Amino acid sequence: MEWVALVMFGAAVIVLLAGFPVAFSLGGIALIFAFMGTALGIFDAAFLGTMPNRVFGIMSNQTLMAVPLFVFMGITLERAQIADALLENLSSLFGGLRGGLGISVTLVGMLLAASTGIVGATVVTMGLLSLPTMLRRGYDPAVATGIICASGTLGQIIPPSIILVLLGDVLSSAYSQAQLTQGIFSPDTVSVGDLFVGALIPGLGLVALYVIYLLGLAIVKPDSMPARPPESADERVSLIQVLLALLPPLGLILAVLGSILGGFATPTEAAGVGAVGALILALPRRAFSFARLIEVMQRTVRVSSMVFLILIGASLFSLVFRGYGGDRLIQDLLLSLPGGVAGAMFVVMLLMFLLGFVLDFIEITFVVVPIVGPILLTMGIDPVWLGVMIAINLQTSFLTPPFGFALFYLRGVAPASVETSAIYRGVMPFVAIQLLALVLLAFFPELATWLPSVVYGP
Repeated sequence: MEWVALVMFGAAVIVLLAGFPVAFSLGGIALIFAFMGTALGIFDAAFLGTMPNRVFGIMSNQTLMAVPLFVFMGITLERAQIADALLENLSSLFGGLRGGLGISVTLVGMLLAASTGIVGATVVTMGLLSLPTMLRRGYDPAVATGIICASGTLGQIIPPSIILVLLGDVLSSAYSQAQLTQGIFSPDTVSVGDLFVGALIPGLGLVALYVIYLLGLAIVKPDSMPARPPESADERVSLIQVLLALLPPLGLILAVLGSILGGFATPTEAAGVGAVGALILALPRRAFSFARLIEVMQRTVRVSSMVFLILIGASLFSLVFRGYGGDRLIQDLLLSLPGGVAGAMFVVMLLMFLLGFVLDFIEITFVVVPIVGPILLTMGIDPVWLGVMIAINLQTSFLTPPFGFALFYLRGVAPASVETSAIYRGVMPFVAIQLLALVLLAFFPELATWLPSVVYGP
């Protein structure tokens, strides 16, 4: 009855495309197929008996406690308008250079992405802050929108990223399961910290490739990114002003990552440091009030509730999927592909890329990764490399026209004068850069695995 599992997966995708809530769609489809299978005698209802233990495990998972803390940190920094000062000072510092404003937006997007870890929030914030300024300075609308979308999606890969927290938890379970399947009863572990460290070089490398592209574009097509007119003495900013705007959020990010890299704190404890630090940075700002704090807490509860509800629904879905033998079917399909491990990896990456057009990263992480992860890891793939590949792959998917989520986020806040076709044209060079990064990472896995081996040992 393995084919029933594929029918169930297809039904879930159709229901999600119809716009029904993700968590209830996954759980509801799973229960419908479980009850139908039980009535027809093709599904063992005993599988559902393990669901309470799964829910308890999810709600008591210490790693997942980092999610609401990182969400609180990101929303606090967003509501405190930290990015405003950053963009204003960096654009004043680099704006005199041709393409300087675009580079400033990229760097601020990187810092904001690292601070919030939420793609939608970063793209919308940067769209509202920087797009009017770039258009007013004479930037080509395609170039301006491409920069904003690309820098906004860096929240997928630059730690502390929420997707890396969720991927780390899922891959940890998948890695343990893969080793037990191989008869290894004292398995190695992979943690969120491993993924954070592994994503640093690829993430910063992507930023470097973005900046190199913008510098080249400024030389080849100077009219697309004009330099800002000379400022008066009153408008110029000093290096001290830039540092005062830059150091607080940068120091917060370094404190979070440094405590993890130095072994002083777990990711969950570091998330607590980030949440408190963000509150300390926000409170002195006039834009941040008690009403804003209440709003931040309410949004944190909503986002965190959404994540955990989706996780519970996806857990029920994967349970029924395995009950029908869907995992064995997927394993047989991947093992029978030509090209061995490389062929299986290519097919899985292609599937995730296409699903990224219609599903958010949370659904893909909780639904697809638990199914294919153990199979790929059984083939000998490094879990850190796999996690970073998935993150960059989904980041590329969210950028790719015509269905990329980042494009929809920016379209929602861009002025009507900016055509949708301009947004599509603007992101295509960055999609090419993303694909180049994926190819480099595929051929040189050490880009993701070297730093964790240095920090944590082989």
